[in-house]
Amino acid sequence: MNENELNEQNEKKGNNKSAKLILIFIVVFVIVFCGIYFGIQIYYNHLAEPAADETTSSVTTDSQKTDKLAENPIDFTSLQSKNDEIYAWIKVDDTNVNYPIVQNAADDSFYLKHSAEDKSWSASGAVYTELVNHKNFNDAFTVVYGHNGYGDTMFTTLHKFEDTEFFNSHPYFYIYMPGRKLTYQVVSAFKYDDRHIMNSFNFADLEVVKEFHDYIQNPSSSQKNVRTDLDSQITDSSKFVILSTCITNQKSSRYLVCGVLTKNEKTY
Repeated sequence: MNENELNEQNEKKGNNKSAKLILIFIVVFVIVFCGIYFGIQIYYNHLAEPAADETTSSVTTDSQKTDKLAENPIDFTSLQSKNDEIYAWIKVDDTNVNYPIVQNAADDSFYLKHSAEDKSWSASGAVYTELVNHKNFNDAFTVVYGHNGYGDTMFTTLHKFEDTEFFNSHPYFYIYMPGRKLTYQVVSAFKYDDRHIMNSFNFADLEVVKEFHDYIQNPSSSQKNVRTDLDSQITDSSKFVILSTCITNQKSSRYLVCGVLTKNEKTY
């Protein structure tokens, strides 16, 4: 074999080797590319489909939230279609107190002689609050008024709390609002004078609030019932609702049932 033929043969071998390297490179590139491509697809598909444990956890959480919602038996939509000043409802077990609560936008005395249902004239009036109180029951003290002496209507049957056995066996009353249920523990029920509570005390002063807390827990009246075993301690931020009504043949006296907020629940 001469030198030219040898060079030609070596050149062919070199070309074949280069072709093989190129082919190997292409095959490796294709494999790597496909691996990366399909790996990315699998990764994003995994992200798009939540794990079974995460789905179960979400359902459990929603279920737990539903379980925590309290029942709200009041159809506020229907009530407010007849009187848009109805903003809450009060219920006291084993009494006839089961009424809407209203507040007139201009006249505190309006519901003394007008019905909550449709604002028509009514001798027995309605259960109401005055403009000095907000309608969210977030004031330190909210006073709710109702007549006494019109049969067993309005707040007449609150006088059942004068009986110690009844007082002891009925520790709570309830106020409903759209989407909320407020539970109040009855701290005391007692005879009081005819002062206008919200106008007679400066409840913007924390010391005055504390003094009234003390009075509610230890009223000076001889006609009183007091609960000492409370669900929670009364603090500066406690919220009270005071139910106020008259006492038959005692124009200068009032009967008060005082409850402290112990539970504020969302309702379904």
